[in-house]
Amino acid sequence: MIEHVDELLETWVKDELGDVDFTLAPPDRALGNRVVSCYLYGLAHKPPLRTQERPPLQLALRYLITAFADDPHEAHSLLGQLAFSAMRRPEWELELDALSPDYWEALHLPPLPCFVLSVPLRQERAEAPVRRVLQPLEIQVAPVTSLHGILLGPGDIPLPNASVMLLSPQIWTMTDQEGHFAFPAIPAESGSRHLRVRAKGKEFELEVEQPAAGEQPVTVHVNAFD
Repeated sequence: MIEHVDELLETWVKDELGDVDFTLAPPDRALGNRVVSCYLYGLAHKPPLRTQERPPLQLALRYLITAFADDPHEAHSLLGQLAFSAMRRPEWELELDALSPDYWEALHLPPLPCFVLSVPLRQERAEAPVRRVLQPLEIQVAPVTSLHGILLGPGDIPLPNASVMLLSPQIWTMTDQEGHFAFPAIPAESGSRHLRVRAKGKEFELEVEQPAAGEQPVTVHVNAFD
């Protein structure tokens, strides 16, 4: 797939500049006279498009664009023409920040006039199969209640920032600075509730009685951390 973008860039360069040589090789003064190098030196993440269909996967291909000619004025002219041409393409992004000296040192070159061209690459994804609805929609209304209270450690000291999970249904919350927790809307059930508490690096499974009235608080004791 990337090779199609390579071919697109070659066509673009030759359409804009006419009789020039094109290469995907790293920049090098030994490439010759009237040569444009489009060197792919990095790939970057690109957020998916916003679409009502399943968005395609996206990458940004980052090409380092340099131009070489026996006459420096001509090299500068070639590079300038390409830069303005790239700016007229709405899907391409032009990056004009200077590359670090370390990068040029790795190529054994002095810093050269250049720009980075970011070109999107997309891969379409098939739509997920839609399952047919074979029966009419049924809405069941179930009563709800609440469960709230305070979590206490040894010495009845409130435990702040502790995780409290209700095992059925599996929902969780955190205690506040005074040890209070709340599950404001859960299926109404009589009997005991099973909780999993994680505090101070320890984990406990406990049972508490569901109050007959949801507004009544419960007290949950964790007695040992040894």
